[in-house]
Parts: sequence; C-alpha cells; structure tokens
Amino acid sequence: MQNPLLESFHTPHETAPFHLIKTEHYEPAFREAMRQENEEIAAIVNCTEAPTFENTILALEQTGKLLGRTCTIFFNLMSAETNDEMDALAEKMMPELSEHENNISLNEKLFARVKVVYESQKDSTQLTAEEKRLLEKTYDGFVRNGANLEGADKETYRKLSMELSSLTLRFSQNNLKETNKYELVFTEPEQLSGLPESAIEAAAHTAKEKGKENCWVFTLQAPSYVPFMKYSNQRDLRRELYMAYNTQCTHGDELDNFGIVKQIVNVRRQIAQLLGYKTYADYVLKKRMAANSQRVYELMDQLIEAYTPAALKEIKEIEAIAQRMEGADFRLMPWDFSYYAEKLKNEKYALNEEELRPYFELSHVKAGVFGLATRLYGITFKENKEIPVYHPDVDAYEVFDKDGSFLAVLYTDFHPRAGKRSGAWMTGYKDQWKDKNGLNSRPHVSVTMNFTKPTEEKPALLTFSEVNTFLHEFGHALHGIFANTRFECMSGTNVYWDFVELPSQIMENFAIEKEFLNTFAYHYLTHEPIPEELVQRIVDAANFNVAYACLRQVSFGLLDMAWYTRTEDFEGDVRSYEKEAWKKTQILPQIEETCMSVQFSHIMSGGYAAGYYSYKWAEVLDADAFSVFKEKGIFNTEVAESFRENILSKGGTEDPMVLYKRFRRQEPGIDALLRRNGIIK
Repeated sequence: MQNPLLESFHTPHETAPFHLIKTEHYEPAFREAMRQENEEIAAIVNCTEAPTFENTILALEQTGKLLGRTCTIFFNLMSAETNDEMDALAEKMMPELSEHENNISLNEKLFARVKVVYESQKDSTQLTAEEKRLLEKTYDGFVRNGANLEGADKETYRKLSMELSSLTLRFSQNNLKETNKYELVFTEPEQLSGLPESAIEAAAHTAKEKGKENCWVFTLQAPSYVPFMKYSNQRDLRRELYMAYNTQCTHGDELDNFGIVKQIVNVRRQIAQLLGYKTYADYVLKKRMAANSQRVYELMDQLIEAYTPAALKEIKEIEAIAQRMEGADFRLMPWDFSYYAEKLKNEKYALNEEELRPYFELSHVKAGVFGLATRLYGITFKENKEIPVYHPDVDAYEVFDKDGSFLAVLYTDFHPRAGKRSGAWMTGYKDQWKDKNGLNSRPHVSVTMNFTKPTEEKPALLTFSEVNTFLHEFGHALHGIFANTRFECMSGTNVYWDFVELPSQIMENFAIEKEFLNTFAYHYLTHEPIPEELVQRIVDAANFNVAYACLRQVSFGLLDMAWYTRTEDFEGDVRSYEKEAWKKTQILPQIEETCMSVQFSHIMSGGYAAGYYSYKWAEVLDADAFSVFKEKGIFNTEVAESFRENILSKGGTEDPMVLYKRFRRQEPGIDALLRRNGIIK
C-alpha cells in the first residue's frame, strides 16, 4: 500500500497532501518514522569522532524530520478534524510515541556527547549567537527531560511522562465529546424570546445539520452559547445553558474529568520534583520571561489592586440596571451578567453587537485583516485552489513578500463542526528553517477558529469580539509567516511562552482604530461604509467592563498557579480547591456545582500549565509596544518594519527581553496598559 505520509509531497510548496491521507496511513507512518529516527540517533551515538557541534548538535537538530512531519499533521487534525478512529489511534500511539521520545532524551550515550560539546563550547567565540542558543536549548532539553537522572529515577521519569501524555489526551477527548454531546432543543417560538434573528437562524441551521425538523438547537459552541447568554430574556433557560456549560465533565460518567485533573496535577508535580524543582511552576518558569512564581504573583497582585475598584463599580452598574428592570430585590447571578451587561452597553453607548454584524461579513473582515498586513508590511495573499485542504471549510493562501518572493502558505479554517475542538488557535504544518547552503525553507501556517456560520439566508456575519479573535490569531500567524531563523526549533512561535502572545495581542489594538475599521467595514447588503457615529461608539465602548474582564483573566491565572505551585499530592475536592484559589477575584456569586478546572484545556492538556498568566504578561508588553504605533501612526511602515525585524522574524534566537528592548528602546511597564484601559489618565 502506498503511503503518502512516507513519500515526498508532490504538492504546491510541498504542502501536506490532505486529499490523499487516510486514517490507516498514520500508524505505519509513525512506526517507520520512529525506526528512521532511531537509525539517525544511532549514527550520532556510534560516531567514532570526538563530539563536536557539527557531528552532535547540528546532526541531532536534523533528526526526526519524518516523525515531526507526521505528528504535526496528525495532532493538528486531532484538534481541527478528528473522528472516532483517529481518537482510538491517538490513545494507542501516545504511549509508544512518548516512550520513543523518552528513549532519545534518556539515551545516556547521546547525552554524554551533548554534554561534552556543551561544556567545551558554551563560552566559545567560534559559535554564532544562534548556534550558542541551539547548543543551550539542546542541552537544557535533555536535562529538563530527565537526562541527568540515574537508575530507578530514570525509569520513574519514563513512566510518569508516558502517563502524563495519556492523561492529557483523555482530558481533551472527554472535553470535546462532552461539548458535542449537549443540545438545548426548542420547539416553541416563545422559547426564543429576546434572541436576535442571527442567533435564531443559526439555531435552525444547526437543527437541520443534526437532522432535526421544526425546531431550534443551541449548543455549547461559542457562536451558539455566547449570543444566547447575551440576548435570551428567558432567565431559567439562560441558567440551564450556563449550568450545562460550566458543569461539563463533572457528571460522574465516562467523560468525568475530576480524577484526571488530580492525576495530571500530581504527575506534573512528581516530574518536577524528580528533576530537582520544588514545584511544577518552578520547573516551567525557569524558561520564561517571568523567571519565577514570585514575579507572576507580583503582576497578578498589581492587576488585582489596580482593577478591583473599577470592576466592583462595573458590577454595581449592571446590577442597578437589572434592578431597574426586574425589581429592587433582584440579585445578579453569573447567568445574568452577559444579558444585563449588554443592556447597559446599549444604554450607555447605544452599541448592540447585532447592529455591528452586517458590517463584519467574513470575507470583508478577511480582506481587512489581510489588507492591514499589506499596509504595514507590504505582504500580499493569493488564494491557491491547488493546495490541498483537510475540509471544504478551509482555504489556502500563498503569502508573498513586498519584493514578490514567496513567504509562506496560510490556511484559514473559520467555522465550528463536530470534529473540531472549541476555541481559536494558530498552528503550523511546517516551520521555517535554512539549510546549510542558506536555502530558506518557508513555513505553512494555519489559523483555526469557531466563528458564526453562514446560513441559507445570510453569509457569515461576525460579532465584534470575533473580529478581535481573528486579529489575535492572525498576529500569531504573522509570527510564523515572518520567521527567518537558521534552525527550525527556534523559528516563528518557538519562543518563551510569556512572549508568544505579544505578536497576537498587539494586533487586537487595531480593532478599535477608526482608520482600520474604515478600510473594510461595509454593510454586506447595501455596501454602505460603517457610519462614523457607529465607529465612534465602538471606540467609546472599548473599555466597557474592561476591569471585570481583567479580573476574569487574572482568576484563571490564579487557578493555574494554585494547581502548579503545589509541593504535595492533591487528593482533595477539585471544586472546593478551585473556588478557594481564585476567590479574591470573584465579584459575582460562585455556583457550587460549577467547575472550570475539569474543562480548562489550556492548563491541563494544552501548553499553558503554570503559564496562563502569560496572557496578562503579554498584554503589558502589547500595550507598551502599541504605544509606539499610536505615537508614530498606526500604519507607520517604519515602526512595523522594526517590529518585524526585531520581534516577528527572530523567533527564539535571543532572549525575549533583549528583542523587546531592541524594538522599544526600554523595558515595558504596566502604565501603558492602565492608561489604555482608562484605569489611570
């Protein structure tokens, strides 16, 4: 049987041949790729020459290309387009892939060679800065994956890491299945009271997709859940949907994640302590800008102190409008917040997200976002139908630099479906690198989201928050697109985790800039530009509930740190621990049955364990960095070129603070963020 994963890709730019790949191709590809990498490792280990940078570090950097390519395609699709067969294969292969990885990181002879080169070359003047960074990254990679362990400890590490890979997979699979399982079905029109036409049409469309007649179906997917919570005037139904969303994976069935949370947290702590760290957070933060948990808590404490008074004032205003509408004894509950916040926003700014939708038709927004990149950086996007895609919803673009040279492939995937996890993310199907002859191998980047779908009557009309999300993920994409480093493991988004959100979050600033909105926001039917007074209302409302939103993000950071600063096993009640961990940021009543931890993929099965604070850390950076654009002009090409050259193209080749100061000429401070949010004048 021919296996496209084991052959050269004869596609435009050697993109993944999704149209040829079948589920049965993956397992033989995994096994052959592991066999090849074992041969490559054996060649390094058995080299009779003394260890050098070239025959050990560079040789090691070149190993495992086939396995990396196969894993990238498979696990990206596990998030974007999975099915039961792929889920079963992942459960089967994860322990074997983890064991294969351990066999390399715990290979004593291989590490001995790496150590010789590291100790002899770490201060060498013969290596370039990027080569030194690779040397350090390689050595640290072994040490942080147990290479310095001996005897029984090494076997314990091997067992724990395999266990962790299986646990995180089960966590995310349970989460996706639980999300897909839930439906709120309405058969009576009065149950739709308060909902905008767009939400009703989408619910009818969902019902039809699910083969249901004469009804409306709401789900826990964001484009369905968010409008319902914001507009439904049926309080009991809002509560029902809220409880369904916030009690996912808590029902004591096969999708329950309580036990898995405990195991994940305990296994990570055991791994960290085995490697000589007091907590898992200490282990993680060693390779972050923040450096230690004390600095993380300092930032969060600063934010709590600065934003809590404003957040309490925001809640008081929302409760006041609710009591005006419902009576003086009305008590604001979490399932009421979005509904009455929307009423208040309408009252204060006459700004209704539904009023904006007609101006944010997806194809126009895409043209606007792409056009922003053209205006800032001179790059252009050309759809290429010859590039294979993994689902009909996906489009593929060639990206060209300002001199016309090929820069990258960009895939866009915008709408929810059963095989796709919730949320939004950027990933790559191929990273950038330069070969020994200087040939620049360009990246294949993907942005995946869950935006409002088109219906039979209307195209996809986005909310303003969805426009923000698009800008955010596109910022990550630019980080990948502009990658220009020698080594693949340092290109694009391969940077410290609390630096990776800077390129994405800085793009969100453009969403409230009139000059940007006026480039693409046209009514999808009349083609009239968005009215100036509506743009002004968007700008005026930019800081609406900003303090509440900040405390919400900080609460997630506190929860994350509470789990990963533990020094002992956790055997307690997950719900109670969670509520205690973030209580100083909770300004709405906490509901006993709800639980975030069991569905908090970012910190349990994603890459944000002991790192969720990085969103706020990067927000400090992005507010500070965008102040340069505000000062010089938001479309200033010199500022953009400096950002590209000093931040976006450099990947992980230098310390992030060095790169940041090269762009900004100073260290970041919190004042720009407080000023942008109106906390200080």
